[in-house]
Amino acid sequence: MTSRIDRIAQQRQQKLDRIRACGINPYPHKYHRSHTTHQAIALLEQQEGSSTVEATVVNLAGRVMANRPMGKISFLDIHDSSGKIQLYFHKEHLSEENLGLFKDLDIGDIIGVSGKLFRTKTSEPTLEVENFTLLAKALQPLPEKWHGLSDIDKRYRQRYLDLIANTETKEIFKMRSQVITAIRQFLNQRGFLEVETPVLQPSAGGALARPFVTHHHTLDQDFYLRIALELHLKRLIIGGFDKVYELGRIFRNEGISTKHNPEFTMLESYEAYADYNDVMSTVEEMVSKVSQQILGTDKIEFGGNTLNLKPPWQRISLQQTIEKYSGIDFKKYPDTDSLRNEMLKLKMEVDPQKDRGRLIDELISTFVEPNLVQPTFLLDYPVDMSPLAKTKPDDDRLVERFEAFAGGMEIANAFTELNDPIEQRQRFLKQQEERQAEGEAVETIDQDFLLALEYGMPPTGGLGVGIDRLVMLLTGQQSIRQVILFPQLKEKP
Repeated sequence: MTSRIDRIAQQRQQKLDRIRACGINPYPHKYHRSHTTHQAIALLEQQEGSSTVEATVVNLAGRVMANRPMGKISFLDIHDSSGKIQLYFHKEHLSEENLGLFKDLDIGDIIGVSGKLFRTKTSEPTLEVENFTLLAKALQPLPEKWHGLSDIDKRYRQRYLDLIANTETKEIFKMRSQVITAIRQFLNQRGFLEVETPVLQPSAGGALARPFVTHHHTLDQDFYLRIALELHLKRLIIGGFDKVYELGRIFRNEGISTKHNPEFTMLESYEAYADYNDVMSTVEEMVSKVSQQILGTDKIEFGGNTLNLKPPWQRISLQQTIEKYSGIDFKKYPDTDSLRNEMLKLKMEVDPQKDRGRLIDELISTFVEPNLVQPTFLLDYPVDMSPLAKTKPDDDRLVERFEAFAGGMEIANAFTELNDPIEQRQRFLKQQEERQAEGEAVETIDQDFLLALEYGMPPTGGLGVGIDRLVMLLTGQQSIRQVILFPQLKEKP
């Protein structure tokens, strides 16, 4: 038994056949559009405000999203990327060819129209159609509730339908583009150079994460999709660039949640002769200025709270904050077993394969992160968690590292970068041993990076910002899938 959707698609195919039989190409190569709908409305306002500006014929194009027939006349709405406009069709004013074509129009078809602009008695900006052209026949019907497509799974799997149906979705992704542009402007104005580094890498370095593995047949060699931008960007600092950044795609073969997608966009920047205090100032200034540029304010609404992005942000100790919210002072538990036992007393489900650093990270995500609503820098992490960061001068158990939180989620991570090649090698070896003990046979030691360090890297402040989470924050979205155009989803059976 055919479904209703199948029957509609069949009817549309029949209309397409009739259109072709009339000698009309339903999918022409191009169309000359003189104005967007937004520009057309602005032109109408200009005409209305001037006695010297005469009404002229304009060419518009867009997708038919509404049809209101009223006898010999019909009002249609078309949408383009800039907005929508109403069309006025009078059937007696259409050519015979146009009249036949009009009868086979459906919601979802893309058309080009020409005519003069006017305003109806209800003040609606309208184009009186003198001629129109079919630009693309839609063979599938839009969802019945196209004006508010609410099937979340369909919105993500068929993002094109979400963009057609929901104006607010389109605005989110326009804003995402504006955020990235504003970040580039901010860094460029401060003398940073934008660069590009390899996605395929022979070792999975720069972060503690499980990578995706692929194989290059010509070289007969396995490569990893990068889990961080860090190690190649540091090579550039060694090579003599003082300020570099990259906005790039990162791939981590780990969990999926409202805050995690297997591929995501990261900003990483590195500044020679700076430390993590300098980077903190950069982060709070950048986020505040981007918000002001895009939203016109540095006070935003997120998760029912008003967040104040204006510098300076709160700065708090990681050790003291974990103890405040969980009761555990991790300095008192210097090895994995003692910390795990203390966590078990809190009735936590503790993975026996996790090392001390990952256990501390679990304490952060469970007890600390949800409480960091206002923009906050969490400072000074255990060396176990940060193999690429420099230790504090007064405590070699901690490193100069911060994570930035807002709205109860991490949005940035930064170090005073370790530039001692001997210590860096020792830390890499220890990290590899721990991962192998956990059953992860992954090459994490980048020998070329260690060689590069031996040529000397200046003191450097490094930064990583999760662009997707920053966009979530600035657009008020609670799921990362709402700010990634095509998020990863499990295939339907």
